[in-house]
Amino acid sequence: MFDIDFVTPACSACYRFHDELKISTLPGVSGALHRCSSSLTDALFSIQEVVKLPLEFVRQLSIKVQHQRPAWRCDKVMDIYSGCALCLPNLTSPALHQPTHTPPLCIEIKPKCGFLPSPKHVSKDIKTKVCRYCMHQHYKVANGKWKRRSFYCPLDLFSGNRQRMHFAIKHLIEEPQNNFKVFKGGQCIYSSKEGSDESPDMNSLLHHLRPYFLHANNRMNCHVTCKAVLNDFIQVLVNALLSSGGGDGGVVADRQAEGRSFCEASIFNKERIRHGSRGLPTDSVLFRILQTQMLDTLDIEGLYPLYRQVEQHLQGFPKERTRLQIEGPYNEAFLEKLQKCPAEDDGSVEYAVAKVHQYRVAMTAKDCSIMVALVPSSEEEEDNENLSSQRQLRDFRPPAFSYSASILDLDPKPFDSIPRQLRLDQKIVTCYLRTGGALPKGPVREKEDCTLLFHPM
Repeated sequence: MFDIDFVTPACSACYRFHDELKISTLPGVSGALHRCSSSLTDALFSIQEVVKLPLEFVRQLSIKVQHQRPAWRCDKVMDIYSGCALCLPNLTSPALHQPTHTPPLCIEIKPKCGFLPSPKHVSKDIKTKVCRYCMHQHYKVANGKWKRRSFYCPLDLFSGNRQRMHFAIKHLIEEPQNNFKVFKGGQCIYSSKEGSDESPDMNSLLHHLRPYFLHANNRMNCHVTCKAVLNDFIQVLVNALLSSGGGDGGVVADRQAEGRSFCEASIFNKERIRHGSRGLPTDSVLFRILQTQMLDTLDIEGLYPLYRQVEQHLQGFPKERTRLQIEGPYNEAFLEKLQKCPAEDDGSVEYAVAKVHQYRVAMTAKDCSIMVALVPSSEEEEDNENLSSQRQLRDFRPPAFSYSASILDLDPKPFDSIPRQLRLDQKIVTCYLRTGGALPKGPVREKEDCTLLFHPM
């Protein structure tokens, strides 16, 4: 059985990196990810394989998987008439994994937007203090999409500070919603169901994780606390997200000087930070995503007048949609429009189109997923040079893992979705202000620790 999302339109993209970044995509969206890091070269690009499928096969496939799709995805349907699909790897199972070894783990994270907008273009000051994700949580709970708010804050994950990142991932695990999933051997073992009253079974997750971390710090007994397993698991994820994908491994300065590095709704206590952060490594997966997100320099409020300018131009000159690449193709010419956008508005339709395209690419990066595949490294594997194409996360605690990281869900956001995005933004801000941004006063109480007891069979 496979997920419907593996059959995607030809504009989808993903990239994978091991010792060096290897991008697999059409250039438009991931090209922006690529260009945001000067340490990369064009030689790292490779094109995905587009395959033809019999129309009857696609029709039968659509029918077969429809009942397995979550309700919130059923308003979108598979294109059963194009006869084309992208051939994508199964990212939950690394290509170098040996089937006879311990099943690999794969973690899917939707990091969301990692910065606050500039006050220059927003009408509500709250948007410069509280991130979109944290405000959106109030709106989703108020509308019944989720029963409980998540205390995850993207600005903590994108901070580059290990304490804040650990804190962010911990809250993703506690309330994953559709932003965090864990796979073992290709099967999903941990996720949330939309609208469910039940919390995901973390004890079950920890039972699955325990064998991978049993020998950390020379733990050779059967008494391993849940907290220890969880902490080791999170540390491995943080290491993978901060690890370089090649290049010079430089770091970018923390955004605190810009006043955009902390969200006032985050429950992370700034006073807990023991060591300052130099920021994200410039060749890390999070840095590339963040830099692409920051192509949105105007916020939806500042962008919308330019969208209206383009829309009115197209009403008078409908054939211009092709020249301006409103529906693509997302190729090198599209990427060039993003790069050559003037710094100041010169009133031209070309400027407006370029800013709209930048916003669409940024929105794609704000909604993408990271897939981190982890394969435990035995002592024999660590000495095997044949596995050098997968980076090794070696530390005394937690144990060593080989890993690969990928980015999915890079379908460019449609041009015509911008008015809907503006309406949603207004609803989210209004709801947050109406509810007073009610957040817990004081620090959130840590869950009591427990011990996993395993007896030999």
